[in-house]
Amino acid sequence: MKLRLDLRLSQKLIMTPQLQQAIKLLQLSRLELQQTLTQHLMENPLLEEVQADVDAEESDGAAAEEWEQEKKVVEQAEATGTPEEPPAEGRETAEELSAANWDDYFGSDRRAGDTEYPAAAQDEFPSYEQTVAKPMSLESYLLWQLSLSGLSDSEKMIGQMIVGNLDDEGYLRMPIEEIAADSKAPVDVVESVLKHVHTFDPPGVGARDLRECLLIQLRHLDRNPIGRGQARASSLKGSLVEAIVTYHLKDLEKKHYARIAKALGVTVEEVFEATKVIEGLEPKPGRPYFTADNYVIVPDVFVVKNEGEWVVLLNDDGLPRLRISPYYRQLLSRSKDNSEATKAYLEDKLRGAQWIIRSIEQRNRTIVRVVQSIVKFQEPFFEKGVQYLKPLVLKQVAEDIGMHESTISRVTANKYMYCPQGMLELKFFFNTGIQRSDQNADMLSSVTVREMIRKMVAEEDAQHPLKDQEIAARLKSHHIMIARRTVAKYRSEENIPSASQRKRFF
Repeated sequence: MKLRLDLRLSQKLIMTPQLQQAIKLLQLSRLELQQTLTQHLMENPLLEEVQADVDAEESDGAAAEEWEQEKKVVEQAEATGTPEEPPAEGRETAEELSAANWDDYFGSDRRAGDTEYPAAAQDEFPSYEQTVAKPMSLESYLLWQLSLSGLSDSEKMIGQMIVGNLDDEGYLRMPIEEIAADSKAPVDVVESVLKHVHTFDPPGVGARDLRECLLIQLRHLDRNPIGRGQARASSLKGSLVEAIVTYHLKDLEKKHYARIAKALGVTVEEVFEATKVIEGLEPKPGRPYFTADNYVIVPDVFVVKNEGEWVVLLNDDGLPRLRISPYYRQLLSRSKDNSEATKAYLEDKLRGAQWIIRSIEQRNRTIVRVVQSIVKFQEPFFEKGVQYLKPLVLKQVAEDIGMHESTISRVTANKYMYCPQGMLELKFFFNTGIQRSDQNADMLSSVTVREMIRKMVAEEDAQHPLKDQEIAARLKSHHIMIARRTVAKYRSEENIPSASQRKRFF
């Protein structure tokens, strides 16, 4: 082989930093975009936020009105030849004015009969967030019970470790041996403290599995006179309920009541009676104390009907409006007064500011175009509801507006639309189609089929629930060609249990 030099012409697609930034801005959610723009405002001095001119116009109008009044007073004083003085009822000494307005200026949090502490300023009051009542968490509730228990300090320390390792459902997933190793205490001492935690409220807290959780609640229920009055004493004390929970929990989950009755040597009616007690127990004792944070979704676009046509409106409320700072633009124009380093720095920041402004404008135009195309394809959905949602893929929208599928995917990621049908993610409108037996009919959306399955299950007989094959047969009667496995897939995606788990015997 010989080394040689030759020239070749070729075309390559190079991802410049500016292009990477534009693509990144395109796929950001609204909250991420707001954070990104705030960061650019902090890092680039040539960028500034456009403030609303409403307050300035109001203040200018008030100043002009005050000036007109003042001018009239001066002209009247000159015409009468008397010096300008305020009205008699408005003349007050400085001490009187100060004493009268001092409390109004600072405010007061003094209570009735409180003479020991002076009045505090208005900004010393607690904020609204500090005055809102917060629900008690499971950990704080258990620690409060632990502090009132008769355990020793070392045992309370072990109890704190046990409570701290409980999950949101109230179960102890951490092995006892690890807690004993961390607390440097014997395993039997940790077991003793854990049994004491099992007596806390809510019943079943601190259990290591579902079986232990239910057994703990049965012991609490057996000690409760109200609980004994609601169920048969043989079901609670006798070993039927405990035997079912201890040895036949899997059969109970699958509702194999006859198998349980045969194994325990009792009648099916007695198993039903015991099942009523078990159904009244709480499989997740920490659930009442679990609080999930609710996040407000702000839509990126609004779809409204105006004069018989669907219009897409971009929601730019809350997002900073950027512009090039006039001060730095003027400073850059005076290039003679700047050094080469200063001029290079300002030019670099100017290019970055211009690019981010153009990228935001391009992002907004792209989002509006994509949503307009979605509205065009899914107009029956906006008019009549989810039953008329059509199958749609990214390729159709990409061909409609002349963009690549990857661009459509980035635009629809983490973006929300508010329309008459509610708050919907843009990804909601893209779904596969189900073939119909009627050749003249269009394909049906998979979302519509899921809604039909959910409605069938909601209207079924609880004692004779519909199996997947029966649901598929009913859908075929509506000219929808669907297999049983597809029905099972859609049912599991909608979190609908199987027919055996939905069956009720009483």
